[in-house]
Amino acid sequence: MYHLGTIVEMKKPHACVIKETGKKANSWKIVRLGADIKIQCQNCDHIVMMSRHDFERKMKKIIGQPENL
Repeated sequence: MYHLGTIVEMKKPHACVIKETGKKANSWKIVRLGADIKIQCQNCDHIVMMSRHDFERKMKKIIGQPENL
């Protein structure tokens, strides 16, 4: 299940590039939950908002859960 602060990996990477590795960033933090879900790129802080249905379709896996559950 998703919670605020959960780190997820999406099926398609974000367009920003991680300087150390030269690879595209693909970890996102959930910053809003509801009928819509807002996620924030962990590399460049870009924010994307999408419907819960689209999010569940585009998410690949959960990387990490917040510690304060």
